[in-house]
Amino acid sequence: MLYSGCICAPALHAGLGPPRHAQNSRRSTIALDKRSAKSFIRINDRIRAREIRVIDENGEQLGILPPFEALKIARERGLDLVEVSPNAVPPVCRIQDYGRYLYEKEKSERAARKKQKVIVIKEVKFSVTVDEHDYQTKKNQAIRFLHEGDKVKASLRFRGRQMAHRELGYNIINRLIQDIGEAGLVEFMPRMEGTILHAILAPSKKDAPRPKPAAPPQPQATAPKAPAPQA
Repeated sequence: MLYSGCICAPALHAGLGPPRHAQNSRRSTIALDKRSAKSFIRINDRIRAREIRVIDENGEQLGILPPFEALKIARERGLDLVEVSPNAVPPVCRIQDYGRYLYEKEKSERAARKKQKVIVIKEVKFSVTVDEHDYQTKKNQAIRFLHEGDKVKASLRFRGRQMAHRELGYNIINRLIQDIGEAGLVEFMPRMEGTILHAILAPSKKDAPRPKPAAPPQPQATAPKAPAPQA
């Protein structure tokens, strides 16, 4: 009976898990771990190499130093030691402000993402019973997509007994490829997937706008000759 009061308080928490502050601390640690794993940039005391090649904040080479000597120089200048090329032999570290480094790194990555061209595949659907007007409309649509720099997926679905006449679908897709001509390149030849026949066309490099030919030079008008003086 004397010991029952001593174990009562822990027993109340036995099925409730860790306290709230411990849970918040764990969540913060997990968030930091994920962020560190994503960037994985070693700085200051976390640099583990025996020797490193050091560049100062002005871009000048300080030579190959032990990390503790380079860190001492960085701290004397009020800056950080950042490992910028961990796979080099020896690793390359730079003396700079770590916050500024992250800002510049994110800025360059954002600029690189803007330069990346997103490839879009636009689908043009046909049927075995497509009429001529509908075919021409969709063919022109496919050509317009290719001119805009997008890829085109030409697809045709067979329904019911149409599967017994697959050559009709191949004729339509092959005709489209021929009609598109130099506007597109066949990336995937027509092939069946289940009940769907499809082909992929990519924009042709030859489809870039061509410079206009120079206008031919106009013949210059000759001035009339002055009459010869009479003797």
